[in-house]
Amino acid sequence: MSSFGDQKPEIEYPCLWNYKVVGTDASDLKKTIKTIILNPYELTPSKVSKKGKYISLNLNIKVKSESHRDEIYENLKASKQIKMVM
Repeated sequence: MSSFGDQKPEIEYPCLWNYKVVGTDASDLKKTIKTIILNPYELTPSKVSKKGKYISLNLNIKVKSESHRDEIYENLKASKQIKMVM
């Protein structure tokens, strides 16, 4: 018997997907995202850490498939300017 936590959600593609991208400088994050993401996307401010060291941006983009979604995630994560991708 599997619990709810073991089930993979069913996602219909294409769909809009939101990544939260964390870094230390908003300008650097925006430039980095622009070089990685070639398709149209929307970027909006999210939060600033309590001590102001980190900022996060919401990246909304249309993904074609699970592999496309994963590829974007891996490309963002590989950047030195990006500290974390959620």
